[in-house]
Amino acid sequence: MPAFSSRSLENLRGVHSELVRLMHLSIRDTHVDFTITEGVRTTSRQQSLYARGRTAPGPIITSCDGIRKKSNHQPHGDGYGYAVDLYPFIDGKVQVEDAANLCRIAAHIKRTAQEQGIDVEWGGDWKMRDYPHFELKTSRSGNPIGTMNGFER
Repeated sequence: MPAFSSRSLENLRGVHSELVRLMHLSIRDTHVDFTITEGVRTTSRQQSLYARGRTAPGPIITSCDGIRKKSNHQPHGDGYGYAVDLYPFIDGKVQVEDAANLCRIAAHIKRTAQEQGIDVEWGGDWKMRDYPHFELKTSRSGNPIGTMNGFER
């Protein structure tokens, strides 16, 4: 049975408990092992990602500048990040170019989320595809939508 490495567990620190719970439930019976590569981001980290393809080399990878438009990786008002990035972990290596297995992992996580009443969104469903990205859906107030500790939001 797959289990998270200490690196994945560290990357889940500061992430909202419902998303952490979903990741733990999903890793238990996944057909494709995966690793959490990023959870909470600082403003500085988000700004550096936003700079890619603009003022720094590389392709544009985010529309969130970290200040005017914050990423769900950045802590919300409750102090928690609402997003994680993950990749398949096969033969002891992170597989960053494996879209097929990311799609398999996503289907499994989305099914697990539905079973658990956790409202999650996968970046692979977006117009600007972000296959490694999963986040809790949030309301305008920033509160997660879905079942939270037995209470409906």
